Amino acid sequence: MQVESRITIAVPPEKIFAIYADVSNWKRWDPDTKDSVIYGPFQTGSKGKITPPKGMAVPMDFVSVVPNTSFTVESRIPLFRMMFEHELNVTAAGTEVIHRVTFSGALSFLLGRIVGNPLRTGLPITLASLKELAESDVAQAHAAGVSQPRKTTQAST
Repeated sequence: MQVESRITIAVPPEKIFAIYADVSNWKRWDPDTKDSVIYGPFQTGSKGKITPPKGMAVPMDFVSVVPNTSFTVESRIPLFRMMFEHELNVTAAGTEVIHRVTFSGALSFLLGRIVGNPLRTGLPITLASLKELAESDVAQAHAAGVSQPRKTTQAST
């Protein structure tokens, strides 16, 4: 079973990837995350934990991290596995962001439905929140840069 959602965000992929790399602040843009932690750098092979709003923390393995392009984490519990894929594709309008969750294992037929149905509703909300954060941060940085007076240097003769 698989659930997927996508959105276009009017910022470069580097900006979104920097938000992804700030693992302890995923709860800022993902309402389905109560807490998240990574043990080590944001790179392939690192490990961490993620806690949903309701439920216990589950381990996550960073199985693939490609800077400014994608990252995938895997969470396993007995007889059930979830793969969370995050892709960034450059477009004329900014960056297309794709979040995909794939369920497998002996209990996927049952747990996939239990977890999958809320994800169908939640992923678009998560992506809209990510968009709002990424675009507002860019707007704030731009506004700060515009509001600062320019320094000029006059040559003396």
